[in-house]
Amino acid sequence: MRASIQLPMRDQAQLTIRKIAIASIAVIAVTNAAVAQHADWVLFGDPDPKGQALSNERQFVHPVTSPYFHEDSFITTDVRAYYLYHDLPKSSAIDGGNAQVYALQLRAALTKQLQFVAYKDGYTVLDSGAVDDEGWNDIGAGVKWNFLQDWEHDLHSALGVGYEVPTGDDEVLQDDEELRLWGSLNKGFGPCHLGATVNGFLATDKSEGFGNSDYMSWHLHGDYYVCDWFSPVLEVNGYHVIDEGTQVVPFQGLDVTNLGGGSGEDVVTMGPAVEFRPLDNVTVRAAYELPLTREKDLYGYRWTFSTVVSF
Repeated sequence: MRASIQLPMRDQAQLTIRKIAIASIAVIAVTNAAVAQHADWVLFGDPDPKGQALSNERQFVHPVTSPYFHEDSFITTDVRAYYLYHDLPKSSAIDGGNAQVYALQLRAALTKQLQFVAYKDGYTVLDSGAVDDEGWNDIGAGVKWNFLQDWEHDLHSALGVGYEVPTGDDEVLQDDEELRLWGSLNKGFGPCHLGATVNGFLATDKSEGFGNSDYMSWHLHGDYYVCDWFSPVLEVNGYHVIDEGTQVVPFQGLDVTNLGGGSGEDVVTMGPAVEFRPLDNVTVRAAYELPLTREKDLYGYRWTFSTVVSF
């Protein structure tokens, strides 16, 4: 691990990619928006009319915690901005401190059942006893297929595949590549909405670095529609190493840093949250997350603040 390293000059090609991505988001952001659980804006084909007819109380809240890994089953077009603050326990392998993450996600409905998901990017400021630096995160994107759409019974399921490209800075424990496979299930019971997601992550380059473990994560979600502008949320997240890889540190990094922990570093967290809906197509959310297991890993605790703009 490196400490107090000056942020290097950005590669020109990498800067160009980021500028294109920001410009694309800006173009979508000026499009006329109308909120729905299913996307109003679909690239190929028309939106699902049944999806558009959902009553307000049947609208699911999108996942709030673990934003890189927690994916629901719905095909939407939206932009999600995140700010995460992590308190790092003194007992951890990176010697306490804190980490702050700024991220912007993009989802675009390609068809009524197919979605492009840009789930990982952003900028990390890491201030710990072992690492004091800042830099860009890796970029992860994929495709989600919503193969089950039972609007009558509010039952939905999807499969997805994604890839994390090693474009980030190793000064903030990034710059690793991995393949991601996931599945999700969502079920509504009137104003009560439940969801579950399971991910498998396979390191595609085990030759060097610490982020070369194979691991899995699971995520449970529940929310309750109280009124047009408010829903309480409760989420539980679990992270488990399957194959330790070639270099092991007693710290997973979970969904923030690319550190491959050992098989004994399983972590489960719980995050109560709230969502406010000040506008038809805008939601504002906040969550406080803390560990349930003795192994704390990245936690301390985490605050997650996010805004979702739907189209």
